[in-house]
Amino acid sequence: MTLRPMLAAVLLSVSLGASAQSPVTNARVVPSQVQPNTDAALDERQARDWGLQPEEWARFRQLMQGPLGVHSPQLDPLTALGIEARSDGERRRYAELQVRMEARRVEKLLAYQRAYDAAWQRLAPGQPRVNLPGAKTPAAGNTGSGRLAVFIKADCASCAQRVQQLQAAGTAFDLYMVGSRQDDARIRQWATQAGIDPARVRARTVTLNHDAGRWLSLGLPGELPAVVREVNGQWQRQ
Repeated sequence: MTLRPMLAAVLLSVSLGASAQSPVTNARVVPSQVQPNTDAALDERQARDWGLQPEEWARFRQLMQGPLGVHSPQLDPLTALGIEARSDGERRRYAELQVRMEARRVEKLLAYQRAYDAAWQRLAPGQPRVNLPGAKTPAAGNTGSGRLAVFIKADCASCAQRVQQLQAAGTAFDLYMVGSRQDDARIRQWATQAGIDPARVRARTVTLNHDAGRWLSLGLPGELPAVVREVNGQWQRQ
């Protein structure tokens, strides 16, 4: 075979090899199609974790892309959906879901606090001990300061009214926001909207605090707002 026919045969072989490999190259686009499925699975799992239906989770995602998400980017799904509820039934459903989740969270915290206390007694008896944040037991961690403790929650008109009454009377009190999610900005925003005097906060005649499970740990009946005081070791509504 002369050089020219041999060169032509080689070129033809390379061309056919490239054509045969083209389906493999096309197969590389498949992984990019997995991403939407992965996102859908993640959304489904997150919705399930919050006790929500997929359409409710989608509505939450949509709400957080609008003004609600701009003004309150740290809102959890239940609070966001509850604020933007389209009926009393929806609002009640999200409030009940949130109470159940908060109760379970506090129960776990308290259970771990008990395990921690027992471990400390075994491993470091007699040494000073620090309670875990948010897991204080009614017997030890909720000792009163002698002042009123006022438990409130967001989106509660009667809570703001009660606080305004106490402030107008010149009463010193410690305010605890239930469901604050340890968000300082959330408490400050509520205090501003409720008309709490910043000068009283600076003077510490009014303090702003995260509830961190204290309200549930007291075990008192009734709805919020709750104005309570410790009397002879027992917390009582005032």
